[in-house]
Formats: sequence, C-alpha cells, structure tokens
Amino acid sequence: METSIIKSQAYGKDRVRVVRVVRHADGWQEIADYWVCCLLSGEQFGSSYTKGDNKLVVATDSQKNTVYYLAKTLPAEKVMVPEVFATEVASFMVNKYAHVTTCHVKVTTKPWERMKFDNKGHPHSFYREGKETRWTEAFVTKTNPPSADKTTVLVNSGFYDLEVLKTTNSSFVDFWRDELTTLPDMPDRILSTKVLCQWKYVSDNLAQLQLQQFDAIYAGVKRNTLDVFANDPRAWVHASVQSALYIMADRTLNDFKSVDDVYYALPNIHYFPFDLTKFGLKNLQTDAEVY
Repeated sequence: METSIIKSQAYGKDRVRVVRVVRHADGWQEIADYWVCCLLSGEQFGSSYTKGDNKLVVATDSQKNTVYYLAKTLPAEKVMVPEVFATEVASFMVNKYAHVTTCHVKVTTKPWERMKFDNKGHPHSFYREGKETRWTEAFVTKTNPPSADKTTVLVNSGFYDLEVLKTTNSSFVDFWRDELTTLPDMPDRILSTKVLCQWKYVSDNLAQLQLQQFDAIYAGVKRNTLDVFANDPRAWVHASVQSALYIMADRTLNDFKSVDDVYYALPNIHYFPFDLTKFGLKNLQTDAEVY
C-alpha cells in the first residue's frame, strides 16, 4: 500500500494548435496563430493519482475541444490578444468545473507579419521571418473553492529568441582576476545575445485586467529592449551585460505601471577575433575584423 503524499499536481493538454481568422466586410483579414497548453489542478484530483479514480478527470481531449470552442464563440477582441484569450480559457475552466481550483493556460505565438506592397498592407497575405516568439500564461485560481465567485488572476507575458547584435560600443573590462583568468580586457567588442524577457500582472478582477493594453505593452517592452541595447548612452561604456539588462528592466517598470516585475536573461553569443599573427596579419583588439 502506497503511503506517499502528493505535494502538488496538475494535468492537461499541451500543443493545441489553434488559428483564428477575422474576416471584415471590406475584405481586410486578421490572423492569430497559437499553441495552447491547458493544465488543471485541484485537491479533488488526488484520487485519480492515488486510487486510479477518473470520475472527476476532465479528459484532455475535452480541454482541447474547449480551446477550439472558445476560439470560435468568443468575440474576436478576446481571441486576438494572447493574454486575453489565455485568461478567458482559464476562467472558463474554473467556472465550469467546481472541482477545478486552478487553471493554468499558456499561449505561445510567433506572429505573422502582413505583406506590404507600395507601402500598403495586403488585406489577407502574411509572411513570417526569423522573429522572436511571444508567449503568455494565465493562472486563474479560486480563492474559496469550490465557489468560483472570487478568483485571483496572475498573467505572465514575454518573449524569447529575440536575437540582437552590435559590432561596437560594448566593453568588458576591470573584472575579477586571479590565477584562473585568461580573458583580457575587452574595451570594444561584438555583443550578441538572444533576449529572453518576461513580466507579470496580478489582479483579483479579471474584467479589469483584460482592459490592459497588452499588445502596446508588449511592443513597448520590446522597443525598450532594443533601444537600450543600441542607443542608451550608457551602452557605450557598459561594464557588463548585467548593467544593460538592469536598465532595460528599470525603463519598462517605469513606463508601464501595471507591470509588477520584469525578468531578463541575455546569454552571450560569443564572437572572438581570430588570431592571424602567424600569417603576418593584425586581427586583435582594435584591428579585429574577422571573428
């Protein structure tokens, strides 16, 4: 007889591919293209783990069907913004099933760009380049289960694989040195990274939270990230990547008061000058052109 206690549990459906097309009367069309993950948790699901009792288990196929059902029946404005759609799916689940305490929905998207000809957007044709991936996740939790009268809503949003590079105006000098240090001071270097950024919203009012300008905030965070990387005056003398990401996060927190916190990861993609001295060529420090 098993005696272990379940500390936490959640189950659900991942990689639900859903596309919503909005067709306007004038021929203009819009598209949202998502991968959705939906996870359900609640104390009453414990028996499905400890006793093999599936009576309360909402089939993952039913969760998949719910995503498509809501994508079709919700107003377009509640589907085309990832944060709003994620909160709608999560809220639907906790309201429909009394034994569900928390629903966690993650939406990932790599947006389509509208084709342009003669500086005019094409009404129904799109392309996708090597862009960053946008994602969001919503946690809707009952505060007094099984009642769904009151819930808390946590939304995390962000992007990853935003690949950036600059060929100058980045340094790394005056760092800790000891017997294991071989890296020389780098007063100027190529700086490249794939940016991962996420930020958080918290509310106990779903309707109010959905009024946030999520698309504008997303664009603003991305704009801040690129602007600090390329144009911030301190970027000329950044002692490290750490200082760059701090400035990025600080600017976002000051620009968007509804954002509770910001997380960045900027792993270095290294470009080292190739030593060509054996061929009588200078290619180090200020002479570096080949990496």
